[in-house]
Amino acid sequence: MVLLFNIGFLEVTWVDLVDIGLVSVLLYQVYKLIRGSIAVNIFLGVLALYLIYLIVKAAQMELLATILGQFMGVGVLAMIILFQPEIRKFLLVIGGTEFRDNFLKTLSTWRGEYNDETDVHQIIEAAKTLKASRTGALLVFTRDTELKFYAETGEALDSEITKSLLLSIFNKHSPLHDGAVIIHKGRIKAARCVLPVSENDHLPAYFGMRHRAAVGMSESTDTLVMAISEETGRLILARNGKFLKSLKLKQVEQKILDYLHHTEPVKWEELEPETGEPAETRSSVKA
Repeated sequence: MVLLFNIGFLEVTWVDLVDIGLVSVLLYQVYKLIRGSIAVNIFLGVLALYLIYLIVKAAQMELLATILGQFMGVGVLAMIILFQPEIRKFLLVIGGTEFRDNFLKTLSTWRGEYNDETDVHQIIEAAKTLKASRTGALLVFTRDTELKFYAETGEALDSEITKSLLLSIFNKHSPLHDGAVIIHKGRIKAARCVLPVSENDHLPAYFGMRHRAAVGMSESTDTLVMAISEETGRLILARNGKFLKSLKLKQVEQKILDYLHHTEPVKWEELEPETGEPAETRSSVKA
């Protein structure tokens, strides 16, 4: 075995670096597969608990290490039960060509190559018409994942973004209007998708199911969600469990572009939508 370098008493070889690299790619692919679902919170929680167990064991805290060790032993079986659907999909992905495509996309992401060709102008034009006609709409923007778990609850489209198509989808007489549209990489991936509804007690009383679903989706995933009320035509943008209201369409367009191109300049709770002055709670949801 060829020795690369030493870190104290630890000898590091090329095989160790390859091992670490493969594990990193595997963990990233698992995270990317379950990202966009509640399973990711369980996954991260288990990883955090395992890291604590390793630290406690290294510190020779025998009692706590024994308790956590027993939990980790049962935890493997618990994870298989909890992640049964995700494990099945993960094996299907590895067995197909999609794993290769995802691996190449991962390398592109690590190199900083990101290209999003979403036609935001078409979306804003559609939002203008939807607001004026008080037609309910729910749009989810995602930049890093296709949100397969949520897309599978609706109808797959994989079509270009056009104003006429969005108006057709959210037409009150359309079979696709009741649900959300998922937009990824400049394409409408799916329509009539079911989103999680926020259970936050601090949301305004006038929020309907669309607005609560927008906030709920932003709480569970790294997405930007636009909701338009069917009763009032009110438009909100939701991000990380917070929301902005009373925005002009030009501001909405800029927020979408900032999100898609990773150029969000400030935290949402720091700006007042109408004036741009500091605000405390009006434009955000309390935790």
